[in-house]
Amino acid sequence: MDGYGIFGGYTRWAVVFLVIFVLFFLLVPAGAATVCKTVPVY
Repeated sequence: MDGYGIFGGYTRWAVVFLVIFVLFFLLVPAGAATVCKTVPVY
């Protein structure tokens, strides 16, 4: 599709997965830090 051949779809999904992974990797520590600061951990 789109002239990329058989790897076009795989490349697109790889890019999407990479973006999601990076966002997840950046947001989870920030969210965990916020929860740890606002919620007492016993």
